[in-house]
Amino acid sequence: MDARLRRVNKEIADCKADKDSFITVDLVGDSPFHLVGSFPGPEDTPYAGGQYNVDIVIPDAYPFQPPKMKFITKVYHPNISSASGAICLDILKDACPEPSDPQDAEVAKHYMASHTSFDETARYWAEIYAGAPRKTPKPSTSSDSSAKSPLAKRDEIAMAGLERAHVEQFCDLGFPQAKVIDVLRRLNYRGANVANIGDDRIVEELLK
Repeated sequence: MDARLRRVNKEIADCKADKDSFITVDLVGDSPFHLVGSFPGPEDTPYAGGQYNVDIVIPDAYPFQPPKMKFITKVYHPNISSASGAICLDILKDACPEPSDPQDAEVAKHYMASHTSFDETARYWAEIYAGAPRKTPKPSTSSDSSAKSPLAKRDEIAMAGLERAHVEQFCDLGFPQAKVIDVLRRLNYRGANVANIGDDRIVEELLK
C-alpha cells in the first residue's frame, strides 16, 4: 500500500469516527481517491439547516497537491461559483476564479451592494437546493400542473436577489420578465446601487 493510499484511508477513517462534526465521506464507486463529502450548513448563517454535498478528487501528488473540490449542491456565496460549484479558496487552489467570471462576479457584487438582500437570496437558494427549512415567504405559484414540481415553484426574482417591485416596474413596460431579471442582475440593481442606475440606462439595455 503506497503512502498516498495509507494517508487517504486514515483520513477517511478519521472522518467516519468524528461524530461531532456531522461530516460524512463516501466513496464514489470503489476508489478511495474519488469521494463525496456531506455536511450541514453552519448555524447562524443563511445556509443553516441545509445539507451540502462536495465532490472530492484526490490527485496523484497528494498531499503535496490539494484535493480538487467542488460543490455538488448549488450555493449562493461569493467564493463558490454558482455555475460550476468551484471553490475559491487559496488552500485548495493557487488563485480565485477570474473576476470576469459572470457568475462569481455577480454574487460578489450583490454581497457588496446589500448584505441583507444577499442573505435573503442565499437563504432562498439554501431552501431550494439544500433542503433548508423554509424561512422566506413561500413564492406564489400558478395553479397549472407544472407547479407541482419543486423546481417549478422557484421564484426566479428571489433566485436573482432582486426586488419584485423593481422587476415589475419594467415588466409593466412590456419587457419579458426573464430579460428584465437578466438585465437588472447584470447591472447589479440592488441596494444603494439602485439610486446610481437611471431608468433610461435599464431601458437601453432591455432594448438591445
